[in-house]
Amino acid sequence: MRTRLLTVLLVFGLALSGLVAAQTSGPRILVLGDSLSAAYNMPAEAGWVALLADRLGAGAEVVNAAISGETTAGARARLPQALDIHAPDIVVIALGGNDGLRGVPLSELRDNLEAMITMARDSGARVVLAGVRLPSNYGSAFIERFRNVYEEVARETGVAYVPKILAGVAEQPSLMQDDGIHPNTRAQARILDNIWQALGPMVSGSTTG
Repeated sequence: MRTRLLTVLLVFGLALSGLVAAQTSGPRILVLGDSLSAAYNMPAEAGWVALLADRLGAGAEVVNAAISGETTAGARARLPQALDIHAPDIVVIALGGNDGLRGVPLSELRDNLEAMITMARDSGARVVLAGVRLPSNYGSAFIERFRNVYEEVARETGVAYVPKILAGVAEQPSLMQDDGIHPNTRAQARILDNIWQALGPMVSGSTTG
């Protein structure tokens, strides 16, 4: 009787271990972002980060560390603790719009992006960098210099890169909220598709960052 009980407990233990392994079989992804990733003015479950979690399924873990109004400096300060707590396999950095709107020097923007990439990599995570664009009223020369920061950082660090997080969205008024700055719920699937171009191959293990 005792032998049978031990056998049952052993089988149950192995089954439980297999279940835990299955539940944690997918990647752990940390998203650093601002209002574009924080589901601004909509239910959290409608945002692209939540849709990413749905796409990856129960085996993955997606942590949305995006905060509306966040800057690269703020995220840089928060990142070490976030890495310690969540130990992500992949870090998505989708930041910088608020830096541009606040007139943060481009050298500071670049330094913050590079520092976050280095911190994420030093923790063992791979990185996806998503570029953002400024409104047209900031002038074509500054907008181009702002865009070049992302292009140069991506090229020099070799991270997986999404040139424009709102590609196919910002140009469509029907996909934007009334303020003309933030995407609405209908745009979230398109934003996810933009991110997925870089993230998808990484999740499958065919891309390093």
